[in-house]
Amino acid sequence: MPDANGNVSANAFRVGAPAANPTSELKGAHSYDWGMKDRLSRIFDPKSGKTVMLAFDHGYIMGATSGLERIDVSIVPLIEHADCLMCSRGVLRTCIPPTCSKPISLRCSAGSTVLTELNDECVGVQIEDAIRLNASMMAVMVAIGDKKFEARTIRNLCRMIEAGNRYGIPTLGVTAVGQELTRDARYLGMASRVLAENGAQVVKTYYCQEGFETVTAGCPVPIVIAGGKKLPELDALEMAHHAIDQGAAGVDMGRNIFQADDPKAMIQAVRGVVHDQMSPEAALELYNDLKQS
Repeated sequence: MPDANGNVSANAFRVGAPAANPTSELKGAHSYDWGMKDRLSRIFDPKSGKTVMLAFDHGYIMGATSGLERIDVSIVPLIEHADCLMCSRGVLRTCIPPTCSKPISLRCSAGSTVLTELNDECVGVQIEDAIRLNASMMAVMVAIGDKKFEARTIRNLCRMIEAGNRYGIPTLGVTAVGQELTRDARYLGMASRVLAENGAQVVKTYYCQEGFETVTAGCPVPIVIAGGKKLPELDALEMAHHAIDQGAAGVDMGRNIFQADDPKAMIQAVRGVVHDQMSPEAALELYNDLKQS
């Protein structure tokens, strides 16, 4: 314990220096609590402000998707190159080493599979389990425009946002595209805005070739794009480049990484586009060089 006598008097008060008032540079995050900002800062790189999320939660509706048959073999070697992992709690507990130290975007909605009618979802993970798993973000699918499941899935989102706000865990609102809806800027912009208006701290949606800049501009929180179905490597890199150039804060790619001929080379090429502003052509060259080596 400090002694009452013999202490050196404090004199470094810097009276003339204004008090520091650090705040988050992430879109929409300036008024969040400290814990929320801390978790988001793990997901989004502090230097670039962007993120490369590796999604491998497909099995919760699709089963053993091609490339995800053995997650311990196909996904674990990619972890070091991802900024964030998006997965289900079952896979997290059974296949992902707890020493990986990467932030987790935990799939918290669950329900129907591809064998039945999609979008019939509920809250599948309670906040206590998300905390036990040290999740940095909770992902909830919302079916905007679905006549049957829209309101139900919005309620799921709001329920997780309320729980997340109590404990400082951000919620990722994931837009689902129904069979009757097109992936255009009008729909994607509305869906993204609805998720943000309901309190989602991050939105995951699809990229569209025309007007995507209006989707990102009209959303007051960061947007990350879904990779979608497997594309040729150059096409996937071009999509990522255009999305970032038009205001996206990152990508949440799955099949375009783990189904590539060389997944480890592909995720590094995607990082080049997202974080280093590489052109798609330069990133493809990097991919081919890494693939050959």
